Amino acid sequence: MIRARVMVWALAALLLAVHPAPAASPPPQATLLADDAYRGELAHRIREAKRRIICAFYLFKAGEIKGNLPAGIAAELVQACKRGVEVTVILEGGRAVGRENRVAASALSRGGVTVVIPGSRKVTHAKAVVVDDRYVLIGSHNLTHSALARNRELSVMLDDPELAAQVTRYLEGL
Repeated sequence: MIRARVMVWALAALLLAVHPAPAASPPPQATLLADDAYRGELAHRIREAKRRIICAFYLFKAGEIKGNLPAGIAAELVQACKRGVEVTVILEGGRAVGRENRVAASALSRGGVTVVIPGSRKVTHAKAVVVDDRYVLIGSHNLTHSALARNRELSVMLDDPELAAQVTRYLEGL
């Protein structure tokens, strides 16, 4: 009886040595992005992107006024595209913001960015970015000069591949 137990334990130890238990995933890392902190983190993540960026914004107001911060973000997205990063931007097309978004869409498209304006009756009010299937920036920030420089806005960046996959699936379904 004791010999049988020893054999079972030895077999279990051997199996565990050959097929170790999967390592636990590290907990997601979250960073609060209050007010203008979002702009710097977003630009940094775009510059560091290696494979893919997918994002959705209700309003992307990238006018040609000197110092327009969203125009700088648009330029970063185009540069990422030129580096070989797959970049997709989803924008609302309704009356309230459609004109501004089409101006941004035109500039982005000329730079090689894929721009999607869903034809749904539902308003695309999401403000979310997924970078390299890992980083998720989500919250209240639209891409307007006011939101990036003056407004009281609150977003969060999460380093979480599982959440990134969920958000990506959601955005791809818009």
